[in-house]
Amino acid sequence: MSNAVERSSRVGRSPVALIEGVTVEISGQDMKVTGPKGSLEITVVEGISVAQEDGKLLVSASDSDRRTRGLHGMTRSLLQNMVDGVSKGFQKDLEVKGVGYRAQVKGTDLVLYLGRSHEDVFNIPAGIKIEVGKDQRNISITGIDRQLVGEVAASIRALRPPEPYKGKGVRYVGEYVRMKEGKAGK
Repeated sequence: MSNAVERSSRVGRSPVALIEGVTVEISGQDMKVTGPKGSLEITVVEGISVAQEDGKLLVSASDSDRRTRGLHGMTRSLLQNMVDGVSKGFQKDLEVKGVGYRAQVKGTDLVLYLGRSHEDVFNIPAGIKIEVGKDQRNISITGIDRQLVGEVAASIRALRPPEPYKGKGVRYVGEYVRMKEGKAGK
């Protein structure tokens, strides 16, 4: 048994503290985390067990094979992200740079004008809220599922990634884009 403890994940051994207002329902391998912003569900893989004690979630691996050790820490991180998501939520901010580049929300679609002859239409998935600033250049993506918020932000950025000569395109707020000199830059 001591060998299994020594070989388990350091991340997986640390408990997940439950914030006030967050409840967890555990039924076998299925878990449901509910909080003020909504609820999320996950099915924990076989070999990983989750127990709730004294306002904390304890994740443990039943055996020490390579796959289970690899999933031990990941499961704990997913549970922490679920607790944070239903209590505080997650947010990613994007900015649109370029002459004539702008964004606006129309119904359930985000419409982007990115220097093409046509507009790019991005369908906003359920569970995600997108807001565009008054200048139509700042996009704020919020939701309770961290993975979904990141995927939506990456998909919007992929429509027109920042190019290295003038810096035009969609980028994360604070993202550094390495600029090139161009032909006349000697």
